[in-house]
Amino acid sequence: MKPFTNFESRVVSLPISNVDTDQIIPARFLKTVSKVGLGDQLFNDWRYDAQGKPKPDFVLNQPGSKDAQVLLAGDNFGCGSSREHAPWALTQFGFRAVISTSFADIFKQNSLKNSLLPIVVPAEVASELFAALEKDPNATVAVDLPSQTLTVPGGRKVEFPVDGFSKHCLVNGVDELGYIQQQESAIAAYEARRTGSINTLG
Repeated sequence: MKPFTNFESRVVSLPISNVDTDQIIPARFLKTVSKVGLGDQLFNDWRYDAQGKPKPDFVLNQPGSKDAQVLLAGDNFGCGSSREHAPWALTQFGFRAVISTSFADIFKQNSLKNSLLPIVVPAEVASELFAALEKDPNATVAVDLPSQTLTVPGGRKVEFPVDGFSKHCLVNGVDELGYIQQQESAIAAYEARRTGSINTLG
């Protein structure tokens, strides 16, 4: 994993609530264990017609979306069945963060483990963002994970929650195994003390 760095980006607006993981990446694409190419199947059934041609009215097929690193979605994003392929598809497309008023718990945890930052904002902030993007599709937001702030169009900073362990892993570019490996010296010291105590008791 690469360290999660601060960034500023345009935003893709998807004002739809209860987007489930089968809409994010349909089940027929789950046979692969590789992330490569999954960005092409992101929102596949909304994005392409029956002949596999891009639908020009879908937001991901519109000019500028390919360069956006932030997705603004409706409430309860990522509900439905658990599948790590959902955040894989989003990151493979180029998204680094998703903004919503709430996320399904399993999707949220899968995202945090795969360098996709789920940013929870109050309903009034989400409404403000949707309105700003409707007025100016080129509007940008800035994401600062260390300070846990989202800077919205106009310059206002909005704090968002993230648990300390996930934040540490994202900022340092390590997964759960990498975190454990970072504690090798502390683990070795504990084992040495434990072994010494057992020998003393024996």
